[in-house]
Amino acid sequence: MDLDLGAAARALRTRLRALLAEELPDGWSTSFSLAPDVQAVVARVCRRLADENLLTLSWPTEYGGAGADLWQQTVLREEMWAHFEPRGPQYMGLNWVGPVLMEVGTSEQRARHLPGISGGTAVWCQGFSEPESGTDLASLQLAARRDGAEWVLNGQKIWTSYAGLAQWCFLAARTSRSEKKHEGITIFLVPMDSPGINVVPIDSMMGEQHLNEVFFDDVRVGDDAVLGDVGRGWDVIRLVLKHERIGIPRYARDDRVLSELAGHEGLDEPAAAGEYARTLVHARVARLLSYRAVALNEAGELTDQEASLARLASIQLDQEVAELAADVCGADGLAPDPGGGLLGHVEDVLRYSRSATIASGTIEVQRLVIARAALEGAARAS
Repeated sequence: MDLDLGAAARALRTRLRALLAEELPDGWSTSFSLAPDVQAVVARVCRRLADENLLTLSWPTEYGGAGADLWQQTVLREEMWAHFEPRGPQYMGLNWVGPVLMEVGTSEQRARHLPGISGGTAVWCQGFSEPESGTDLASLQLAARRDGAEWVLNGQKIWTSYAGLAQWCFLAARTSRSEKKHEGITIFLVPMDSPGINVVPIDSMMGEQHLNEVFFDDVRVGDDAVLGDVGRGWDVIRLVLKHERIGIPRYARDDRVLSELAGHEGLDEPAAAGEYARTLVHARVARLLSYRAVALNEAGELTDQEASLARLASIQLDQEVAELAADVCGADGLAPDPGGGLLGHVEDVLRYSRSATIASGTIEVQRLVIARAALEGAARAS
């Protein structure tokens, strides 16, 4: 089966790997850290990518991009994820905040926000989940009340990655109530230094900056902060999720782990070797489903079902590979070894993979989306 994306993609992949080899320190394993040396690496990589017109590779040229096709963008995303996402929080702005602003933002909003994203200087966080509204996102309660020419925001968000670093929050709030809970939601672009915003880190096995609570206490924003139509925020959220679900090529790092695992003596055990072979097949399936989603997106035909299928395969693979690597490496995988390649970070890979089936919509939600679409298709066919 040929997974070659062509000569241009191969050249880009070679170029990106050389760039990352120059910029990343030995033992690089995370950008989720407030440590000055880590953030210095993130800033340096983003600046280098921006200078070489690689940061916003597939964005239209009028928005600071290179106008490349989605396949070249896929190569970029694969190489970044395979190397522990050295763009840090920038992946959020690059993968979906920017593209959504291009589609539904006003000319003033695009002019204000897109240069910072394309230059690698603006950090965004996503204000969607709440303590009582995660999987059922449409039940969110954070309130936005009209007060003269302003909106007043009150409520809480949770599980917000990079909230402690972000300058902006892509916030979903409730501006009205109706019988249909998907109605009455509005998206706001909120400066994180606004009076009344308080960020509280959440300690977790994933490490710092992965999870935060964000409290909004009488936070005031103007109409220029509203993205899209008031009360039609669910349409914007669906657009975000479509970009988000195909934006992280988890299989790329998993392929690297499997490649390094290939020569491990632990695979001399027949049971481990059999599991390794099965996992390799699943890795190819995940990549192919992702490529199908990219092709459909390029043709303007990507559905929620196809995006969820690609994501489902990818997140299951992430956990499967991490568990296999931990089993094969055994006790040697528990202690970080900066000189040991990806297998020197097996314990970190295993911990991080636990969140794969929860973030950006739980695995149960992905299965529901796929099942409903299949049933609707069967009903139409009959």
